[in-house]
Amino acid sequence: MKFLFDLFPVILFFIAFKVAGIFVATAVAIVATFAQIGWVWYRHRKVDTMLWVSLVIVTVFGGATLLLQDETFIKWKPTVLYWLFAGILGGGALFMKKNLMKSLLSEQMQLPDVAWNRMNLSWIGFFVFMGIANLAVAYNFSTDDWVTFKLFGGMGLMLIFVLVQGLLLSKYIEEKQ
Repeated sequence: MKFLFDLFPVILFFIAFKVAGIFVATAVAIVATFAQIGWVWYRHRKVDTMLWVSLVIVTVFGGATLLLQDETFIKWKPTVLYWLFAGILGGGALFMKKNLMKSLLSEQMQLPDVAWNRMNLSWIGFFVFMGIANLAVAYNFSTDDWVTFKLFGGMGLMLIFVLVQGLLLSKYIEEKQ
C-alpha cells in the first residue's frame, strides 16, 4: 500500500498528461506532492526527508516548467532526484564512512558488512543508470513516450532491480526457527 501511496503524484501526473497535457500534468504533480506531504503530516506528524526533497525538486523543476512553458525542466526532475539519491548514498560512504542503506534497513534485516556495502553500491549504480535512462528517453522519444516510461518503465525497472537484489541478498539472510 505504501508503494502505491509513494507513486500517487506520478500516477496523477500520468493521468493528467493523458487528459490535458504536460503543463497541467506538471501542476497536478506539484499539488499532489503537497497533498501527499499534508496527508503524511496529518497521519504521523512526521514527514520523511526524502519526501521533502522530492517536494523541493518537483516544485523547482515543475515551477520552471510552468513559468517558462518549457517541458525540459520537468523531464530533468527524475534524473536530478535519482542522481541526488546516488550522491547521498555515495557521499555517506565516502565522506562520512557510513553506509546509509544499512542505517535505513538494519532493523528489517541483518546482513554482514560486505553485503551492506554491495547493496549500497548497487543502489548507487541503479540510481545513476535510472538518471541516464530517463534522459535517454526524454531526449530521444516523444513526451508521450517519456511520460509512459516515467510511470511504467521506471516502476518496472525498479521492480526488476529489487527482485534481483533480493535474490542476491537471500544467501545472507538467515531464517529464524
